[in-house]
Amino acid sequence: MEQELISKKELLEQMDISYGQLYRWKRKRLIPEEWFIRKSTFTGQETFFPKRLILARIAHIVQFKDDLSLDELAGTLSPLQTDIRIAAEELSMHGLVPETMLRKHAGSAFANGQLPFDQAFYLYAAHRMSQSLGEKMAEREAGIIVRLLREQLPKLEGKPCELIALSAGGGYWMLLQAGGGALYADERTTIAASLRLDEAIEAFKTKLYAY
Repeated sequence: MEQELISKKELLEQMDISYGQLYRWKRKRLIPEEWFIRKSTFTGQETFFPKRLILARIAHIVQFKDDLSLDELAGTLSPLQTDIRIAAEELSMHGLVPETMLRKHAGSAFANGQLPFDQAFYLYAAHRMSQSLGEKMAEREAGIIVRLLREQLPKLEGKPCELIALSAGGGYWMLLQAGGGALYADERTTIAASLRLDEAIEAFKTKLYAY
């Protein structure tokens, strides 16, 4: 699905940062290389960024750059931080993952009241999808999403992915689409909900580190 872009000029003005800061953060790998998108315009080649991702990322960098070194910041921004553990009560208290979902789907990853970051994110993504599908989403779908992410997302090595719920015949089928591209289905099948996982990871981190 098409994502909204923002030009480099608009980004620098909106976030009140300099060209030098932007490219220093790129060199330090605070901003992924693939977010710098070169496109032809009537004035020539210009650089654009995925708007929601870059705005959230720069807001995070600006918020913490005075408290953490750039290397420490880079660690907080890696896609799935398996070495970080999060208290389950923190997830439920801040509305990131409901307590009922934690109890039912955390499984063996849950130990001493904590979850690894990646496992906590899988539950958060399942909760986001359940909110999009509303009452139509059966409880088992959350478990299917968590298992799908656990089994497949680490294999995709940070590629941009979208979690898609297809609806057909009164049921749902969950798909992971890696690297973008169109998705086609016959007239009996509709896309009931979708979630960009790169954006979801950014949102999860922003909410988690805001407390």
